[in-house]
Amino acid sequence: MIKKILVANRGEIAIRVMRTAREMGIGTVAVYSDADRTAMHVRYADEAVHLGPPPSGQSYLLGDKIIQAALDCGADAIHPGYGFLSENAGFSRKVQEAGLIFIGPDPESIEVMGSKIEAKQAVKDFGIPMVPGTDHAIADPEEAKAVAKEAGYPVLIKASAGGGGKGMRVVNSEDEIEEQMQRAMSEAQSAFGDSSVFIEKFVTSPRHIEVQVMADRHGNVIYLFERECSIQRRHQKLVEEAPSAVVSEEMRRAMGESAVMVAKACKYVGAGTVEFLVDADLNYYFLEMNTRLQVEHPVTEFITGLDLVKMQIEVAQGDELTVKQEDLKIHGHAIELRVTAEDPLNNFLPDVGTLITYRRPQGPGVRVDDAYEEGMDIPIYYDPLLSKLIVHAATRELACKRMIRAIEEYHISGVATTLPFGTFVMQHEAFLSGQFDTKFIENYYHPDQLKTEDAAEMKIAAIAAASIGVGSSAAAPVAATMHQNGTTSSNWKLRRS
Repeated sequence: MIKKILVANRGEIAIRVMRTAREMGIGTVAVYSDADRTAMHVRYADEAVHLGPPPSGQSYLLGDKIIQAALDCGADAIHPGYGFLSENAGFSRKVQEAGLIFIGPDPESIEVMGSKIEAKQAVKDFGIPMVPGTDHAIADPEEAKAVAKEAGYPVLIKASAGGGGKGMRVVNSEDEIEEQMQRAMSEAQSAFGDSSVFIEKFVTSPRHIEVQVMADRHGNVIYLFERECSIQRRHQKLVEEAPSAVVSEEMRRAMGESAVMVAKACKYVGAGTVEFLVDADLNYYFLEMNTRLQVEHPVTEFITGLDLVKMQIEVAQGDELTVKQEDLKIHGHAIELRVTAEDPLNNFLPDVGTLITYRRPQGPGVRVDDAYEEGMDIPIYYDPLLSKLIVHAATRELACKRMIRAIEEYHISGVATTLPFGTFVMQHEAFLSGQFDTKFIENYYHPDQLKTEDAAEMKIAAIAAASIGVGSSAAAPVAATMHQNGTTSSNWKLRRS
């Protein structure tokens, strides 16, 4: 049985893992960089170990140092969270070689699914739908032209080791192939140290829907339904929900069974996510598998009532899954907004600064996973994620309304955030109807819309402040505070006697 876990991560995911460990009676060890010396995850843990300077390469990516820290403090296991070393097969292997438990899949599974080409090859004999294209690396432009002609334009050139949109090029005609291949290969080599690329049919108007799986070492694999993750910027998710508004029971079962076969194809153990592209006709195609806990796992926890981190820990220590597929039911609807320090008025560029105001929303069905407090600085060295705002309600309509209410109550100033964008999404007809895809931002969102709403709100706040006898010098700060909060529907009402 695991008695002490070192969490090889920072921020909200580190605290998330530690909370479950505490409930299970398991001790916790935090690691930290100079930038995180006073961070909440450091204070929450039972013990903490300093790694080095702020840059990740000198701290959170030092696998050998992290393993030695675990050994020195008597930890039994290491939980990698997500990001950093979570999908590093070499780190997973070294953890096991050191006699520690890696709370995640075996290195062989990470290696297979870490390469999009190897992943395609692993699952191609299981009857899982795949996007037309190649299942091997291509470097010859003539071969690429032949494949593209057969698949039909447009096609997508993708880095095998890629992610986050790097090493990807859309090609609309044959005369673009050679140039775009060279660009994709160069970018892939620079970003991932691997220039391998492959080609597949470009699915127009796709939705991004993923299926959560959990597997133990006794041959049991279950799927915990799907998550809709189509609202993205720069190929990175901003809003996730469970279940999807367009997935029928029949489609849900088919996708779930496909996800289970993907997990079995690589002898998977632990929590993983199988990602699919879904076209306009609701045909689904295997995209890739993420061999870790996902940022958006709370929406699955809300609709299933399960603690995925607890299940990860139990599976890692050799326990058999206590939940069977037939036991699982969907309860209500959950939505997550990634609250990031990014400016939705300026192409979602990261923002830095000090959290002057930071007050979380509360009430039924509202969960905030975070690691920040008022007065804390936002480090420039790491992902700009401030928190995850998750809501749960009996229906999708009520969940949208609850998210709007929670955003109104979430007061943040000092940095720009994605809160106003969240309200925009929750009120947009395309989202409310479920008729949207990964081009939601491209098709519907324009910063000027938020600027107009902000200007109207500041005017209302100023009028309200003046109407209750507040001088003009005080009215501006009131309005400015509301603007920074990201609220897009004012609660101010002007009443005259």
